[in-house]
Amino acid sequence: MTDPHAPPHAAPDDAPRLAQTFDEVEDALLSRWPETRLEPSLDRIQAFTELLGEPQRSFRAVHLTGTNGKTSTSRMIETLLRALDLRTGRFTSPHLERMSERISIDGEPLDDEAFVRAFNEVAPYTHLVDADQDHPLSFFETIVAMAFAAFADAPVDVAVVEVGMGGSWDATNVVDADVAVVLPVAVDHAKYLGDEPVAIAREKAGIIKPGSVAVLAEQTPEVAAVLLERAAEVGATVAREGVEFGVLSRTPAVGGQMVSLQGLRGAYDDVFLPLYGAHQAQNAAVALAAVEAFAGTGELDEDLVRAAFAEVTSPGRLEIIRRSPTVVLDAAHNPHGAEALAAALEDSFAFSPLVGVMGVMEDKDHEGLLNVLEPHLAYLVCTQNSTPRSMSAAALGRAAVEVFGEDRVSVVPDLSDAIERGATLAEAGEAIDVSIGSGAVLVTGSVVTVGEARSLLKGRR
Repeated sequence: MTDPHAPPHAAPDDAPRLAQTFDEVEDALLSRWPETRLEPSLDRIQAFTELLGEPQRSFRAVHLTGTNGKTSTSRMIETLLRALDLRTGRFTSPHLERMSERISIDGEPLDDEAFVRAFNEVAPYTHLVDADQDHPLSFFETIVAMAFAAFADAPVDVAVVEVGMGGSWDATNVVDADVAVVLPVAVDHAKYLGDEPVAIAREKAGIIKPGSVAVLAEQTPEVAAVLLERAAEVGATVAREGVEFGVLSRTPAVGGQMVSLQGLRGAYDDVFLPLYGAHQAQNAAVALAAVEAFAGTGELDEDLVRAAFAEVTSPGRLEIIRRSPTVVLDAAHNPHGAEALAAALEDSFAFSPLVGVMGVMEDKDHEGLLNVLEPHLAYLVCTQNSTPRSMSAAALGRAAVEVFGEDRVSVVPDLSDAIERGATLAEAGEAIDVSIGSGAVLVTGSVVTVGEARSLLKGRR
């Protein structure tokens, strides 16, 4: 095996200047092709990892794809693996607040010093790839290589790797994972992946590798057929939610829910999961099956499983960030995610009124989001986040009026002001014909919007 610590040749003399600070790394990465600009090929990332000594071959991996739920499930898988005394790396995207959240070792994001070190390890080789390929390395390809190099250096026993988009040609797919997890497939990133779930499923199925175990969340029959065909083609073992594993029961509880899970090796009862919604219970079942498949031995210790799930967190996923009034953050950014959010609101909360604060990306199905959430919101404040990709608050407001009516919508472009407006409305329930005292604010519509809101609100708690 190639030694990941020994690139095949020394860094060239004219290599890019190494970074000194986190901000310099961020600037260098953001100067590359953004995550939204794609050229579907693994050529660049393969050339890059070859120059780095194939760091992704120095650890085992669990690889996740799917439309929603990847980050929450990744965090659950990692927590369970750590409970088994394995050293873990975790790569997720996008980040909520800081870019370094994308790369975690031992359950913690890289600190600024480690993030700079990870960048400097790969930076000397970036322009060699740029010069040799038709297109330069993208932001995402570069940070994937940083993660793999950091995991090899640690060294980790196992990496939990979330795809950025799709599967087959996602930069993370240079990893050959022991376990491939496919969460529910729906339509998102239609511009890049198409607007037909079957076409999307074909792309996502590319992470299922020969000899691996494919852990499949519940899918539509058409999507399931595509995934099973791929598994058969490459000789992968299949574990399906609702057949080999699943949620046996769940009951909403204070701070989350109590669940009983059927795993691949046994049943696990009375598991407290400190996350809300049926979708998180299903994510927990998938995570459990993935770890059982990875461990490959008998039933996991029940107490270990309970202790691990009790520790799980998933920032920005139905996260209560503030009280008085309650402010809930949820990163739902497509109709499928909004349906899970709406079901969880009905299931676990009794907010009245619930005031929405929404900022969405220009390329997302904002009309689908608005239609799903309208029955659950008394009022909607339309806003925007700070990125160029954000839909303007005014444009979102016009679309929202069509769904909610003029008297239930206002437009407040500044996110901080929008949250304040939402909080005022939630506290003054009688202004919208609801009793005072049980109102709440839901900030949603985009991971970026939720991340920016989280940064604002953490400072006020």
